[in-house]
Amino acid sequence: MHRAVRFAVGATVGLLALALAVTVGGTDAVLDHASAVTWWTVFAVVTLVAAEAVVDGLGVWASVRPLGSGLSGRASVKFALAGDFFDTVNPAGPVGSEPVVARFVAVETGTDYASALGVRSVAKYVKSGAQLLASVVFGAAVLVGRGSPTVLDGGSTATAARSVSTTPSVAAVLGAFLLAVVGLVVVAVLAVRSRALLSTVAVAVLAPLARLVARLRRREPPERAAVRRATAQFWERALSFRDRPGLVAAIALAGVAEQTLTAAALWVALVGTGTAAPLVPLAAVVPLPQIASLVPVPGSIGAYDLLLVGALVAAVAVPAAAATAAVVLVRAAALPFALAVGGVAVAFLRGWRPRDATRQ
Repeated sequence: MHRAVRFAVGATVGLLALALAVTVGGTDAVLDHASAVTWWTVFAVVTLVAAEAVVDGLGVWASVRPLGSGLSGRASVKFALAGDFFDTVNPAGPVGSEPVVARFVAVETGTDYASALGVRSVAKYVKSGAQLLASVVFGAAVLVGRGSPTVLDGGSTATAARSVSTTPSVAAVLGAFLLAVVGLVVVAVLAVRSRALLSTVAVAVLAPLARLVARLRRREPPERAAVRRATAQFWERALSFRDRPGLVAAIALAGVAEQTLTAAALWVALVGTGTAAPLVPLAAVVPLPQIASLVPVPGSIGAYDLLLVGALVAAVAVPAAAATAAVVLVRAAALPFALAVGGVAVAFLRGWRPRDATRQ
């Protein structure tokens, strides 16, 4: 019941934030843009959303490859869809779903939880870094190409569309992404070099928590040595990617492909609501709202939408009403898809029952 209450509160807060975004954009103006949407636009957006989920399966496949015999292509897509479902329904938001997915990965591959969490953590980090780096490249392309025709700026695609041009804000976004990439690299290097210290701190923090959780579930509390072994296994699996650059490249490629497909869905939604925007700047700003995953709201509802609308207005010069309508359209396709299709994928996961977790 406690989790249900947290979910209800988080979802309510998120929906209120989304309503605020619509109000700020001008309710009548947003509805005017939304009324221009055709069924073909909806179909195209849903198709791109589905393609993004399938492409994520490549990243899952590459990340889980070091565990046992890994996952098949079909199973990888299943886990990608299940991950979207957990991102949406988890009361703690998307940031809290990865530990849940890791449990099912461990059962599916016949390995331990620490190993599964180790490879999935690396995958999340590599994916974020690749998308930020891609944004730097996209942003640089926008700055270099300023003064020339924008990429996919509408034109014949929609005769009634209002053309949008880039603004100096792109330079600021580019600088922020570049700093973020440098920060990720520095943090990764420091983490690897100081992993002995980090492991000691982790054991000191996790051992009491593990005992507390075991008591609450009326199970045998784990020994401190078991927590220490799990921490060591986590680092061993995480560092195994140093000898498998091909898998790292596949994870990065999948992340950039997802980013591009999301930008394409936004572009189609904008054109469908009556505003044509350049595609490359859209791809550059897509990773910006991901910081909303830190907000404990299911599916980052409201937080993600507000940040994405703000990024479209500030960096791509999209009118607020048009940006809000497009974001609502994309999210109206993505969230139900994650719940419906992702829910079916979750139903086929092994590991729901305790006996499944012990079956190797």
